Amino acid sequence: MNLLEVACDTVSSALAAQAGGADRIELVAALGEGGLTPSLGKFLAIKEQVDIPVFVMIRPRRADFCYAEADFAEMLRDVALFREHGANGLVSGVLLPNGTVDQTRTAQLREAAGPLPFTFHRAIDLCVDLPEAMETLIRLGIDRILTSGGEASAPAGADMIRALAEQAQGRIALMAGAGVTPDTLPTLLNIPGLTEFHASAKKVVASQMTHRGRAAMGHEAADTEYRWYESDQETIATLKRQLA
Repeated sequence: MNLLEVACDTVSSALAAQAGGADRIELVAALGEGGLTPSLGKFLAIKEQVDIPVFVMIRPRRADFCYAEADFAEMLRDVALFREHGANGLVSGVLLPNGTVDQTRTAQLREAAGPLPFTFHRAIDLCVDLPEAMETLIRLGIDRILTSGGEASAPAGADMIRALAEQAQGRIALMAGAGVTPDTLPTLLNIPGLTEFHASAKKVVASQMTHRGRAAMGHEAADTEYRWYESDQETIATLKRQLA
């Protein structure tokens, strides 16, 4: 049975994911930055309104996955908080400067997660050797890997994903993510052993504001302050039909 996980960074997106038939939500903040740790308030608001599992991203900042001690302490604290408040699973990953899995810290995160399923996210796509990284994660007891096969998108990395799925032999779940759309999903559906797919299924939402200021709040252009992305129920429903 194929499974669809939808990455959401707003309550509205989470509701659209459930309405569209998603099997699971990956809850993040700042989807445009690749996903950061969401607020506990957002998580609780979503848990009150959806019935499908909610996996929570644990990522303290944008950019790479090699963290300072203070960042990692924050990550461990967030794991404990989300576990305490009912997360269905956790999503995280830590690398060493040389592009290998940080085994010590990943093991600490895995232990802190306790019985919750643990997904090692696309940090693996920045590893120097993906097959070796996967073997490391299997040894560490990681449940699932989200990957684009080391490329900018999963369709572009389909050959590597195929090789990883063959290597995994059911020892760890693989989930293809990045650039998964109704147009590109067929490229991935013929990979033996690949049954989980990750998409944001996003659409542009325009602001209702009529006044437009000149200031930019962290973006290069002020007009980007008046549009954002949210998950689209129809796109999600289309992906689910393709996966059936």
